[in-house]
Amino acid sequence: MRLLILGGTVFLGRYLVEGALARGHRVTLFNRGQHNPDLFPGVEKLRGDRSTDLRALMGHSWDAVIDTCGFVPRVVQASAELLADVVDHYTFISTASVYRDFRTAHFDETYPLATLPEAVVADLVEERYLDEKYGPLKALCEQTAARAMPGRVLTIRPGLIVGPYDPSDRFTYWPHRVAQGKEVLAPGRPEEPRQFIDVRDLAQWTLRLVEAGQTGIFNATGPEQAVTMGAFLEECQQVSGSTARFVWVEEAFLFRAGIAPWTELPLWIPQSEHENGFWQMNIDQALATGLTFRPLTETIRDTLDWAATRPLDWGWAAGLTPTCERQLLAKWRGDVA
Repeated sequence: MRLLILGGTVFLGRYLVEGALARGHRVTLFNRGQHNPDLFPGVEKLRGDRSTDLRALMGHSWDAVIDTCGFVPRVVQASAELLADVVDHYTFISTASVYRDFRTAHFDETYPLATLPEAVVADLVEERYLDEKYGPLKALCEQTAARAMPGRVLTIRPGLIVGPYDPSDRFTYWPHRVAQGKEVLAPGRPEEPRQFIDVRDLAQWTLRLVEAGQTGIFNATGPEQAVTMGAFLEECQQVSGSTARFVWVEEAFLFRAGIAPWTELPLWIPQSEHENGFWQMNIDQALATGLTFRPLTETIRDTLDWAATRPLDWGWAAGLTPTCERQLLAKWRGDVA
């Protein structure tokens, strides 16, 4: 199969490329060459900024395209319309953040999507809403791709993607922190559910769907059997052989302390925000098409091994600093004493 990947050098993209090459596909990358440009030296690379210049894509044809980096509707529209006559199948990597809210547990792909006011949509050419309106923008991108290539689009809505080379550190923080031992501040309650998907499982499943010409919309997260935050941290402890002691801190205290969910304390979405449906998405459709999951221990171990290759002075993108964690634990003890 001749496969075009828009992006292809960061996290999910790099695993899609690795998987496609291992499966014998002929891969072409289109990106700006700004991230990991030396990856995949034997792969055809077309350079261009998809928001302003798509000329490098002209004069080519492929069997399928995977769009890993579509965030703004007008940009996705330009790419999809240009490729509509030269590819048979379009895969758009979206996000679970497209949904209106996460108040309902076990919601499926038919749950209402987030929307944007017409005035905001009209102003999107400036792209100044990209960060704060990420979910609604991705929803509009989905719709844009579907209009450009009706009946030929596969839309994947991943939850939290985890594993080696994750630039967000939202998962990596926990195996790394637990491996360091001592007292570990754990947010909320240990019985709260969590969902995430190993980037390699997501990539392999996506490629199988592309090969089959699958269309439609799919939530994609895991694991198949529910896991709790407590069980996850205990698994991190077992994999690393750590003697860490978990101190479970109530979310009301963390709110008062001004701790930011997701960033300062990854994998924590306060229950008071009525967003815990995010950790309980329905993935029956994905399972029916063959989505499978490697053992959690493997994801934790491989993530730890990768994190150990980074410099000691690595600037973490998420997680509490050691000083902040110590201060919070001391204050927590004072509050509950």
